Amino acid sequence: MSVLVGRSTKLIVQGLTGSAGTFHAKQMRDYGTNVVGGVTPGKGGTVHEGFPSSTRSPRHQAHGRQRDRHLRPAARAADAILEAADAGISVVVCITEGIPTLDMVKASARSRVEPA
Repeated sequence: MSVLVGRSTKLIVQGLTGSAGTFHAKQMRDYGTNVVGGVTPGKGGTVHEGFPSSTRSPRHQAHGRQRDRHLRPAARAADAILEAADAGISVVVCITEGIPTLDMVKASARSRVEPA
């Protein structure tokens, strides 16, 4: 199995300021992952737990970012995956449970996402 995220990977977290986003971003940082910031609606320009937060979409933040991690509610997860894929982010990790099956079918077909 290949290593898809390592110490040199630049990673952004969608949903950074939520409890799950904060928990996982801090764990990744402690492990050595280069978490460069996050996206949270309405909290742009703030710093949360040492991570800069933006309201801008991954499409606008993607310059130099290679990976994206999603911590979004199930109803918005597929849109977030597609947004990251459209931005040219090569690997999207989404740990959200309960995403509607048809949403994931559309996201998989459009963005070439391979569900785990």
